[in-house]
Amino acid sequence: MIVATAETIANYQVTETFGEVFGQTTRSRNIISSFGQNLKSVVGGEIKGYTQLQEESRQEALDRLREAAEKIGANAVICCRFDSNSNTIGDSVTAYGTAVTIEPRN
Repeated sequence: MIVATAETIANYQVTETFGEVFGQTTRSRNIISSFGQNLKSVVGGEIKGYTQLQEESRQEALDRLREAAEKIGANAVICCRFDSNSNTIGDSVTAYGTAVTIEPRN
């Protein structure tokens, strides 16, 4: 399934629009890892554990977005965007876009 941030996909045309679809997740690190990452924030620099958590969250949200689009009969998502929020619970990510059916242009 093609997921694009653009409104159009080169060499394809939209033949049906289903509407908005979402993929959401909230993930957290274990307490020991979180404590270690909090210590790292005192001295500065990249907090690699949180970077990895963000990547895993983004990928899971994107997978769920694809599943939601497939469930309603779409074969692509256009205008895909991400929204994220980190808090004491964990990293929350929402992927959203417009589910469509596309076919190659003649």
